[in-house]
Amino acid sequence: MPWLAQLDLDYSMAAERTRVHFHHDGPLRVLRSLYPEGDAICHNVLVHPPGGLVGGDTLDIRVRVQPQAHALVTTPGATRFYKTQGETATQRTHLQLDAGARLEWLPLEALAYNACDAHNQLTLALAPGAELIAWDITAFGLPHAGEPFVQGQFTQHMAWPGHWLEHGTLRAEDARLMDGPLGLAGQRCMGSLVLACGTPLTRVQREQLLDATRAVLDTHPQGAWCGITAPNEHMLVLRGLAPVVEPLMQLWQQVRACWRQQHWGLPGTAPRIWSM
Repeated sequence: MPWLAQLDLDYSMAAERTRVHFHHDGPLRVLRSLYPEGDAICHNVLVHPPGGLVGGDTLDIRVRVQPQAHALVTTPGATRFYKTQGETATQRTHLQLDAGARLEWLPLEALAYNACDAHNQLTLALAPGAELIAWDITAFGLPHAGEPFVQGQFTQHMAWPGHWLEHGTLRAEDARLMDGPLGLAGQRCMGSLVLACGTPLTRVQREQLLDATRAVLDTHPQGAWCGITAPNEHMLVLRGLAPVVEPLMQLWQQVRACWRQQHWGLPGTAPRIWSM
């Protein structure tokens, strides 16, 4: 039987403390709230006990952050899209930020197993004054286990209506896309890291953030495989490739810490689960 799992997270600020209320249906939930940075920032770990999705499974995640609240959401491990017998495995995530809200959406990587048929969808809605740092990292196959991605497909859809849209399907059999110089160039991990702001960034802010990000890229071995752009006045988008997850994840964590300090004046505090 396919799994249908739903999780709604609703963050609010009360008495200078960000609190979360949640509702879940199926095997998807959050662990207890942590406050390693004080009451204003609520850290949560999203847990999916089955550990992955097979054909026909759906994970539906909706996050709302109310005015002035600040939430950080991550996961304890990778989201796995397993081999399918014909049906599509789907993960849908919708992030809604009210005026003045902040959210850090930082799940660990998605793993596309050989012969999977996966659809990973992320949509954003930001009110004026809201700000989001979010990333997505996807790895194809299990190279260390000798299980390359030679069959199957992975569809990625990321959108902030009116501001930003990225949509594409990577098919394992498409050698030009998977191995060509205008595609993945033989790399098997790709990632995007986004800073999205409901109120436009000034030109000075954009240039300072771009310069700070490039400085981080210049000092990291994987930086040459990455590029940072400001596609519009509301956003910065960093994209990168790597042979495996670890160097890209390390670099994304460094850039996220840079953005936190540069734009929010906050230290690059990492969730405790990343050290386990």
